[in-house]
Amino acid sequence: MRALILGGGGREHALAWKLKRDDPTLELLAAPGNPGIGELARCVAVSATDVGRVVELAAAERVDLVVVGPEAPLAAGVADALRARGIPTFGPSAAAAGIETSKRFAKEVMVAAGVPTARASHHTDVESARHAVAELGAPVVIKATGLAAGKGVVVCETVAEAHAAIDRMLRDGALGEAGSEVLVEEFMHGEELSLFAVTDGEHFLTMLPVQDHKRLFAGDAGPNTGGMGAYAPVAIGTASIVREAATRIIAPMLGALRERGCPFSGLLYAGLMLTDEGAKVVEFNCRFGDPETQAILPLMRSSLLDAFMAVASGNGLGAIRPFEWEPSFAVTTVLAARGYPESPVTGDTIALPEPDDRVIAFHAGTARKPDGSLVTAGGRVLAVTAVAASFDEAQRASADYAAGVEFQGKQYRADVGWRESARRARAT
Repeated sequence: MRALILGGGGREHALAWKLKRDDPTLELLAAPGNPGIGELARCVAVSATDVGRVVELAAAERVDLVVVGPEAPLAAGVADALRARGIPTFGPSAAAAGIETSKRFAKEVMVAAGVPTARASHHTDVESARHAVAELGAPVVIKATGLAAGKGVVVCETVAEAHAAIDRMLRDGALGEAGSEVLVEEFMHGEELSLFAVTDGEHFLTMLPVQDHKRLFAGDAGPNTGGMGAYAPVAIGTASIVREAATRIIAPMLGALRERGCPFSGLLYAGLMLTDEGAKVVEFNCRFGDPETQAILPLMRSSLLDAFMAVASGNGLGAIRPFEWEPSFAVTTVLAARGYPESPVTGDTIALPEPDDRVIAFHAGTARKPDGSLVTAGGRVLAVTAVAASFDEAQRASADYAAGVEFQGKQYRADVGWRESARRARAT
């Protein structure tokens, strides 16, 4: 069997790692891939967003499955184009991917489906946005409606901060077209949780709940990022929370998308806020999260490949059993380049510690120079996942390995899972 993974980040490395674990005989290709993925797959210098070349590659290589990693190729319609050529593809259509590519569309679908979420209004001019802030008060959340590479959500503690975020997006055009319209959204109090569901558009299988760390610095301080770490399982991600989310959020959302003529097939990511009123949606994404994927896949006992093939082939998930998980803990620490998130510096030489059998170092923003040396090539450079029998051991092993990685100006959080540590301390 031959499969093609589109993308070149840490998420795609984790997907490649898991698919090879599921079937060691699987022949993997990646476009464009990265040095870590290159140890598992044949990397081809084709951009994941170059729809025409991707289709040509998949057809020429006669692949049995294409797995689309990032959101940008999905927004560009790569899944539509591949399916039009009869190539089994795991990933939603461009129309269904609108749940991530357009926050306006996502809110409209949620409201129509009765999915619990924060109140929000949409604005294209500064004054109306500022008026909405005055009505909601602070804290308040300002969101660019389009794709902004993790930089489009600003949690504002004061009205002045909200005004500054609005000005930056609408007046100054700092996020380009992605920020030409903004949501002014009610701030929700609670703790966040990410829940993934593999779906054929009607049936779905939920995955292990995971918690991400968006802020750059320890204690959730500093600017928002694409994600600086994750861990699973999460004590507050109980079976009852998963059932509630499946019933009140995932199933209604899938039904609403079917009714709109854009059924969602692929990976539905529900970013949840656990409030006093129950779970509410912070956002939906149309693909696996990064770095959450790096935390949960090493714990997955079931075959992800079988689920992907069931969805991509059109056979559906009816014959796939609920996913099973290892009784272990995983903590993922992201190492970022100096200057991240605003202006990451690339080209710094990376030195990795000696291998640790508890740790998997997933490559994200890395590259090989002609002399074979490994260098930084993006904002988030590595995602270090440790798996252990206890949460404390996994947290310690991940942080220790991250501390041993060497490159100039590296940034990482040594406190990934700090809320879970606090919960465990209170319990004792």
